[in-house]
Amino acid sequence: MRRISSGPDRPADSRAAPVQAISARPPGLRQRAALYWRLTRMHRPIGTLLLLWPTLAALFIASGGWPDPYLLFAFSLGTLLMRSAGCAFNDWADRDFDRHVARTRDRPLTAGEIEPWEAVAVFVALSLVALLLVVPMNRLVWALAVVAAFLAASYPFTKRFLALPQAYLGVAFGFGIPMAFAAVRNELPAAAWTMLASNVFWALAYDTEYAMVDRDDDLKIGIRTAAITFGRFDVAAVMTCYAITLGLLAVVGHIEDLGAPYYAGLGVAAGIAAYHYTLIRERGREGCFRAFNHNNWFGAAVFGGVLASYLAG
Repeated sequence: MRRISSGPDRPADSRAAPVQAISARPPGLRQRAALYWRLTRMHRPIGTLLLLWPTLAALFIASGGWPDPYLLFAFSLGTLLMRSAGCAFNDWADRDFDRHVARTRDRPLTAGEIEPWEAVAVFVALSLVALLLVVPMNRLVWALAVVAAFLAASYPFTKRFLALPQAYLGVAFGFGIPMAFAAVRNELPAAAWTMLASNVFWALAYDTEYAMVDRDDDLKIGIRTAAITFGRFDVAAVMTCYAITLGLLAVVGHIEDLGAPYYAGLGVAAGIAAYHYTLIRERGREGCFRAFNHNNWFGAAVFGGVLASYLAG
């Protein structure tokens, strides 16, 4: 996921004086903490939620609806930490691109409010804390945690050469799924891989919506995105990815013998996907951004179905 910021667009020359002033007067501790908060997108929880819902769904399925309290804590906090770490590293990797996009010039690193080494240090620190959370778990989880850290660090560079970097993002964002199964069952069953595959297609759907917002800027600076690759078939591709996501999740329900409430949750998610079509069919920036943010409810519907299935017994 990339470049959505909340500040109003302003001409590039209007930024020169503020950036110079900030650079000349180092911020205090409180101001620096606020900069790190923005760097790690703590003010934008949508990214964390897009990681959290499938991770929680996997954890509940793997544990038959009753996850160990520590695992629930560790995977919830770990999701937040790794998403924040990924944002910091993404801004470091994209610092020479983001300055050319109006809506990303306000980011702390791009605006010169923090140094590049600080973004890398934040990534390393948060990643190490997240890795500490898996220490009490088994060796399979340890190995998968190393892979997850690599995926988070390497994703920003895939936008230079992959035609569909969002597919790689889906693996990175969904790696909590196999880790959850490994933590509970100490193995990676078919359901884990099927859920991971469904997450890849879900990420393709929502991050293509995201990329449709910045398509013009991405074309100018040479970044590759699914929105550019799909071209005039972008809307059809998004809806196809939603359909494949739901189909794979239905397979998971069959494998794990989930009940009718689970499929009801998938039905709600399908209705949400249909609503997204109404938002993106005109390819307007506002509608595409709304659809991206609304994916929180898609993920919540799927998780709600998982939870309801086990509660119904």
